[in-house]
Amino acid sequence: MAKNLFYKLSLALTTLLMSPACVFAASIDEKIDKYFAPFSDAFSKVVFFPVEISGVKIPLVILFLLISSIIVTFYFRWIGIWGFKHSLKQIFGKKKTEFNESHNSKCGEVSSFGALATALSGTVGLGNIASVAIAISVGGPGAMFWMCVGAIFGMALKFCEVTLALKYRRFNADGSVSGGPMFYIAHGLTRKGLRWLGQPLALFFALMCIPGALSGGCMFQANQATKQIIGITGGDNSIFFAHSWIFGLIIAVLVGLVIVGGIKSIANVTSKVVPFMCGLYIIVSLIIICINITHVPQAIGIIFKEAFFPRAVAGGIIGCIIMGMRRSIQSNEAGSGSAPIAYAAVKTKEPVSQGFVSLMEPFFDTVIVCSMTAFVIIITGEYLNYSKGISGVELTSAAFQSAISFFPYILAFIIILFAISTIISWSYYGQKAWGYIFGEGFKRTKLYQILFCLCVVIGSSMNIQSVINFTDATLLAMAVPNLIVIFILLGEIKDDLIEYCKKHDLICAMNKVWFEDEK
Repeated sequence: MAKNLFYKLSLALTTLLMSPACVFAASIDEKIDKYFAPFSDAFSKVVFFPVEISGVKIPLVILFLLISSIIVTFYFRWIGIWGFKHSLKQIFGKKKTEFNESHNSKCGEVSSFGALATALSGTVGLGNIASVAIAISVGGPGAMFWMCVGAIFGMALKFCEVTLALKYRRFNADGSVSGGPMFYIAHGLTRKGLRWLGQPLALFFALMCIPGALSGGCMFQANQATKQIIGITGGDNSIFFAHSWIFGLIIAVLVGLVIVGGIKSIANVTSKVVPFMCGLYIIVSLIIICINITHVPQAIGIIFKEAFFPRAVAGGIIGCIIMGMRRSIQSNEAGSGSAPIAYAAVKTKEPVSQGFVSLMEPFFDTVIVCSMTAFVIIITGEYLNYSKGISGVELTSAAFQSAISFFPYILAFIIILFAISTIISWSYYGQKAWGYIFGEGFKRTKLYQILFCLCVVIGSSMNIQSVINFTDATLLAMAVPNLIVIFILLGEIKDDLIEYCKKHDLICAMNKVWFEDEK
């Protein structure tokens, strides 16, 4: 049935786009620029309203995210550090595996690792390659150090939102699970007697999540993947140069065949794709580091020196800190509320246990993958070429090419995998937000999936620069209601954590004071 549905979809899209593909995309570009751009610009100005710190302008919403992550980290006594070992045990431990497999579908739909892989496929993407390069170029090599610090702070936020997602998730009649910020914002605040606040905030989150998924999670990713395939198949001479919709259609059909099976199918695919693509990227990065092994001590020295005594960086050390931590938060999306939608489907009766599992997401995304990008750029000295106008993917590609000439082709392949995996995960995030607003009936869900696949084709064919700002704005706007409810429910999360720590004997020097206070 699924194959027939998406065969018909691909046939319909082919008929629609075959002859007038370029005209169709250009027409959409023109209409967006004419009617949507003014609204997008106005909305972006509100969301990205800046405040100036030591000469550095930083959007207020980013500052809100950074301050929130720091407060929550201290509140939970650096849970990213003392909970790290238990997180690994929950993911790879034998007892956890047996626990998941012993429960029926009423406890969830996917394993802990499957949910983690789905969440990682949504966060590990083009930002780990392009945006990190920009952060290093603008904030200096020291930004890498502050990226890692930002990841540790982000782990606490991720723990909170994932724990709440499982605690307030909903089990549907067909055995599927619906969860995420929409549900814990609405129901969590209702239990606090704040239904008047919870319902509007939950609706606002869902309204931001849908366009964020269709644009940033879909169209932008498809567009960048298409550019990469054009680059490695002949550039202007590539068959995809004049008919980029063909590659978009291929992605749409592949994505459609995955997402039609729901979170089980998505988790099954991402649990295989994510380890492969991340492993390949890490291996390639390590090869470059080994080739430049004699420069490692110098590179490490530069990173730590520039982290505290940066040169030629706007705002000095404050600018370096802000750039690094900002890139970290935006990369692992801690506090934005997207990943908890995937984690909500986990097979477990203990919400806090999956909260510990989620600690690995910011760590792996930022401390491992982002740091690989940063270290390769620094160790090869390519970050110095920012003054020549080279930035983003071009800078990362130049760093790879400086070691071995054909490495940029491998990088292009990795970028395509990153983009497609992100599309798959964000299709699910948007689908759940869509279902929260319009209902999760079969026809409504299929309508969203068809719309999402259509956006893949359109995104591959058009110049989507006009929607980039709106995309970033919607994704960051999701964090506002999410952070508000996290702060309101902090005490509730703490009580659940204390109970869990007692049950699993997780009392340590860092959280022992909680139990002493209770006495």
